[in-house]
Amino acid sequence: MRVPTRVAVPTVLLLALSACSAHRPAQAERPLRAALTTPTDVDLKWRDDRAAVAGHVLEFATAAQGPYTVLQYLDRGVTAYRHPDLMPDTTFYYRLRTYRGPASRPVHVDLPAGGWTAEEENADHDWLPARTRPGHQGAQRALPAGAPTGLRAVVKDANGILFTWTDNSADEDGFLLEIRRQGSTAYAPVAVLDPDINSTGLVTLPEEKHASYRIRAFAFGERSNVVHLTTGE
Repeated sequence: MRVPTRVAVPTVLLLALSACSAHRPAQAERPLRAALTTPTDVDLKWRDDRAAVAGHVLEFATAAQGPYTVLQYLDRGVTAYRHPDLMPDTTFYYRLRTYRGPASRPVHVDLPAGGWTAEEENADHDWLPARTRPGHQGAQRALPAGAPTGLRAVVKDANGILFTWTDNSADEDGFLLEIRRQGSTAYAPVAVLDPDINSTGLVTLPEEKHASYRIRAFAFGERSNVVHLTTGE
């Protein structure tokens, strides 16, 4: 069973992305490039070596003025993305947006073997929805970008984890729950959360039984150039 907490883009973040487009922030330093590698597959590439950039949000549209839709939140180490199986004979527009912000200290989670029992499958899972717990906003919230602290991970069942933390940021656009899977050296966003959230559940995939997690308070930055191309027949 999949749940909407996994890399789901909240409406408030989509609205923030659209509203900020009117301000036309400065472009990122490295240009975005696109190539049609098959008639309906687009490969996108970019570079951004700036240390302060934590990652990028990749967006696409089918009209020059949008509206744009978020494809993926991507860690700074990712510099390529394939958008596959697109509608033929259609023009697609792409742009990147940086995000910045501090991350918490990581926590490691080992889940028990196996999957849900029939009882767990039909349970309420009331611990899953993202929420704001009263009294868990830190004293550092007067600062513009305090890293989340006190990240805790509670194993709820063979597939589920409840994360809680203290929100120390006063101006975040949201939070990213990031995962480093076993055997990987890099973290990747696994869930996108609204501002002021300090608790969320996650239903894991089979390959995520043993992983490290951290939470990042992020703010959107500048956009890249826009690239466009038209798919084939």
